[in-house]
Amino acid sequence: MINSVVIVGRVGQDPEVRYFDSGKVKTVLSVATNRWTKDGDKTDWFRIELWDKKAEVAGEYAKKGVLIAIEGKLAVNKWKASSGEDREYYYIRANDIRLLGKREVA
Repeated sequence: MINSVVIVGRVGQDPEVRYFDSGKVKTVLSVATNRWTKDGDKTDWFRIELWDKKAEVAGEYAKKGVLIAIEGKLAVNKWKASSGEDREYYYIRANDIRLLGKREVA
């Protein structure tokens, strides 16, 4: 089976970078992509997680509005809330990030 995701879109907010005592680095960011429908353009938002060197690059250069390409795999984070409910969210665990353009000026 194959679990592979490639998206191209614009960064929705400045990345959140976390440094751990172990020396690991994690960056989380959101990416907006457009898709065509019969009702017009729709925007899809994706949560992206990067680790280590790629995380450092993303934290430094992938600022809000920058066009990027992400390659990775779809992953899910599951946990039990304090209320006892099962919770989950899907995200893309990125293997590679490519900076494709500069920030759009509004």
